Amino acid sequence: MNHEINAEHLSIERIGEILNGGLRLQLSADAIGRIERCRNYLEEKIASSSEPVYGVTTGFGSLCNVSVSNDQLSQLQVNLIKSHACGVGDRVPREIVKIMMLLKVQSLSYGFSGCKLDTVQRLVDMYNNDICPIVYRQGSLGASGDLVPLAHLCLPLIGLGEVEHHGEILSGEEMLRRMGWQPIHLACKEGLALLNGTQNMSAYAVWALLHAERLSDWADRIAAMSLDAFDGRIEPFTEAVHTIRPHYGQLATARRMRELLKGSQLIGCYKAHVQDPYSFRCIPQVHGAVKDTLRYVKSVIDTEINSATDNPTVCPDEDLIISAGNFHGEPIALPMDFLAIAMSELANISERRIYRLVSGSRGLPSFLVANPGLNSGFMITQYTAASVVSLNKSLAMPSSVDSIPSCQDQEDLVSMGANAALKLHSVIYNTERVLAIELFNAAQALEFRRPLKSSPAIEQMHADFRKVVPFIDDDEVMYPHIESAIQFLRQ
Repeated sequence: MNHEINAEHLSIERIGEILNGGLRLQLSADAIGRIERCRNYLEEKIASSSEPVYGVTTGFGSLCNVSVSNDQLSQLQVNLIKSHACGVGDRVPREIVKIMMLLKVQSLSYGFSGCKLDTVQRLVDMYNNDICPIVYRQGSLGASGDLVPLAHLCLPLIGLGEVEHHGEILSGEEMLRRMGWQPIHLACKEGLALLNGTQNMSAYAVWALLHAERLSDWADRIAAMSLDAFDGRIEPFTEAVHTIRPHYGQLATARRMRELLKGSQLIGCYKAHVQDPYSFRCIPQVHGAVKDTLRYVKSVIDTEINSATDNPTVCPDEDLIISAGNFHGEPIALPMDFLAIAMSELANISERRIYRLVSGSRGLPSFLVANPGLNSGFMITQYTAASVVSLNKSLAMPSSVDSIPSCQDQEDLVSMGANAALKLHSVIYNTERVLAIELFNAAQALEFRRPLKSSPAIEQMHADFRKVVPFIDDDEVMYPHIESAIQFLRQ
C-alpha cells in the first residue's frame, strides 16, 4: 500500500500508520506540480534579476553578504552539506530517521522550498527501499533548523555519508552503485532547502507523542489496578467532584477510572480509612494535567509537520523570495520541554504508588512477599523506580531556556530544541520503565486480596499480564520480569 504525499493535512496518527504498516510513499500529481512550479519560478527569477538572494547566490549565515558566481552555485550547495555534517554521539534511532525523511519530503512537497523534483523523488525512493541514512544525535541548535542532522540525512543524495540498508552499513557511494542511481546534481538553493527545516526536532516530537499517548492510557489502567490492590476509595473519582473544576483531562481521567473499576468487589468493600494518599486520591488531577499537556503539545506539532520550514521561503504567487525565520525551533522547543515535564510527573506519581504498595500497609505484606525477612521481595523494584524518576527530574530541566549565540552572532538566539527532543526521548523511555514496574507490583499486590476480585477490566488485564510475568512466591532474579513488563506495555 502507498501513502500519497500531498498538501492535505498529515496527522500524527497517520504517521504512526505509515510506519507501523510499512506503507510506501508516493508523490501526488499535485505535489509534483507544486515542486516543479516553484523550481521553475526560482530559476526564472535568478536568471532575470541581478539582486543577491540569500543562500541562492550568496554564502550562508554571517557570510550572507558574500556573492557567489553563477558557475559555482551548484558547488555552493554541495559544500554546504559537506561542511554542515558535524554530528557526534550515538546514532538517531532508525524509526526516528524514517520519520525525518517522511517529514522532509512532506515539507518540500508544498512548493515553497525550490527543490528540484528529482531531489525530492530520491528521498522518496530511499524511504521506499528502506535505505536509512546514518544520522547522529548531537549537533543541532534548533535554530536555522536542524542543520547538522539534516546534513547527515542528505549526504547520501550526493554519494557521501553512510546508510543502513537491510542491516548493513554502506557508504553513500556504495549505496548509489548498488541501487544503480546517479548522485543528485544539486542546483542553487537545494542544499539550503534540504538542511534548513525542523524535521529532526519534529520527528522526535511525533515519536514522543505517539508513545506518550500510549503511556498515558496505560497509566490510568495501571493506576486503577494499584488503587484496588491498595484498598483505595472510589469517592475521589465521583463526577460531581470534577464538574466543579472542569479541566478536560481531569474529567476524562475520573470518568476512565470509574469505568475501569466498575464491577469491582474490592472497591465496594468497607474502608476503615477516611482518605487515600495523594498518589491515589489525586489521579484525576495529575493524570488529567498530563492529558491536557498532551493535547496542547499535539496541536503545536500537528501545525509544525504541516508547514514549510526552510529558508529562504519561495512564494511564486506573491513573486517573492524572502529570507525569514520559519526554521527557528522555538515554537516546538517549548512544547517538547513541557511534554518532558508532564511525562516526568506521570512517572513521579507512579513511583509513589509503588512505594505505597511495598510499604506493608493496609493488609499487604511488606515488600509484597508472604515471608518477608528471608525474602526481600519487591523491595528493590521501588529503588529502581526511584532512581529512574530522579534521572527524569534532571532531564525535565528545560533546554529551551538556554541559548548560545553562533555564526559570528548572526544567529544570536537559538532554541536548543534538538536538545529538548533528545531529553524528551529519554524521559518517554524512563516513564515507560516506571509504569512497567508499577504494573509488576500492582499485579503482585492484587493477588493478596483474593478471593475478592477487582473489576472485569482489571482482572482481564491481570490475566493477560500473568501470561508473561508470574506471581513471585520466593526471591528470584527480577530484571527479566521487569523487561517482560516493559514489553507487555508495548503490545
